[in-house]
Amino acid sequence: MSAVRKQPDRFAFQLMMLLCLIWGSQQIMIKWAAPDIDPVMQAALRNGIAGLLVGLLVCWRREWGQLAQTWRGGLLAGALFGLEFLFIAEGLKLSSAAHMSVFLYTAPIFTALGLHFMLPSERLRLLQWVGIALAFAGIATAFAGGTPLSEMDGRVLLGDAFGVLAGLAWGATTVVVRGSRLSEAPASLTLFYQLLVGFAGLLVVALLSGKIGQVSLTPLAIGSVLFQGVVVSFVSYLTWFWLLRKYLASNLAVFSFVTPLFGVTFGVLLLGESLSLNFVLGALLVLGGVVLVSAEPWVRRQLRRWLG
Repeated sequence: MSAVRKQPDRFAFQLMMLLCLIWGSQQIMIKWAAPDIDPVMQAALRNGIAGLLVGLLVCWRREWGQLAQTWRGGLLAGALFGLEFLFIAEGLKLSSAAHMSVFLYTAPIFTALGLHFMLPSERLRLLQWVGIALAFAGIATAFAGGTPLSEMDGRVLLGDAFGVLAGLAWGATTVVVRGSRLSEAPASLTLFYQLLVGFAGLLVVALLSGKIGQVSLTPLAIGSVLFQGVVVSFVSYLTWFWLLRKYLASNLAVFSFVTPLFGVTFGVLLLGESLSLNFVLGALLVLGGVVLVSAEPWVRRQLRRWLG
């Protein structure tokens, strides 16, 4: 018998705001510590630390029972997870953390599109198609808007493109999890696959590119890696999975869209990043589209309430 999930209460709201703050600060920490430790190395180490912690948790809970049935999907999900963080790492070298925070959260759009064609139960509704159109219009506006081609910064555009590709990889990871036997596996086992394979793949990239030697063990570098590995990838992810078992997922998803707003705010306040009008307008369109796609049942209920 499945557990009955309830509407988010004050405790859930406060916890979600804390999680969003943590997730929104992740890109900021990577960019901040980049002079001391290359972003690819940061991504590899954070996955390694979190993978070790999650692996110990899986052992303690004795959740290895589905290993034989899930390892293929786990390897694919892990490869996509590693690719996501490779795109994030490379994108942050070229573009701002604020831009990355928004473009990364296009992931639900790609997830919805993938599941629409894979699972009959996940067919998109009209409001969701409107949301997808809004999101892609927002991406186009944020990338260019009314800026002449000669005035565009090619490095920033490439970094922004990496952000969208990171969102695509994240969305594809979710599609793999939903469409494989991982959907029936414990969340901690699924997370372990992603962290372990992501760690191995990113470590190989760091070795081949010589980035493994670009490390200065400063307090900022150590703090950034520990924050990402312990707080973000271990504590916050497991807290999110716990919330999903207790509360309605569609309602929690509405709160999670505060994350890129935190990311943009931190980028401006802590890193001194500037925001163009094109990017602000595009970001609003992207976030509005993502809300329509991911929280369509909630949006539909609100519209019915307002329209009587």
